[in-house]
Amino acid sequence: MYNPVVSWLNPYRLLGLVLMSLLLSVGLASADALQLNSERQRELEYLLKQDCGSCHGMRLKGGLGPSLLPEALAGKPDIYLKQVISLGLPGTAMPPWQNLLSEQEIDYLVYLITSQATTQSGIVVEVKE
Repeated sequence: MYNPVVSWLNPYRLLGLVLMSLLLSVGLASADALQLNSERQRELEYLLKQDCGSCHGMRLKGGLGPSLLPEALAGKPDIYLKQVISLGLPGTAMPPWQNLLSEQEIDYLVYLITSQATTQSGIVVEVKE
């Protein structure tokens, strides 16, 4: 006998819904990151170059911390990078930034390091110093 409640609770259907929700939330977070005003974007680009660059190298090629160039981050999901920036990495020099940056700002940093906004020569966007 067909039971609509049991049909709805099919584990594969539930898993599909969870995965779709997760993908949608990651996509929306990426879009939100681009909605920061241009002044705040420049401040975050400066932070990436100065603060992150102090450990990851001024051109983000690596130093005390690993390279942050897109090719070095290939295969690492955005959600993982956001978690590392937010919570830091215990036992390493990577500090947590969740109390200093909003989720939207962290999304923008992930966008910068995973996109063509960074190259072998560092951040493409010029930051006034």
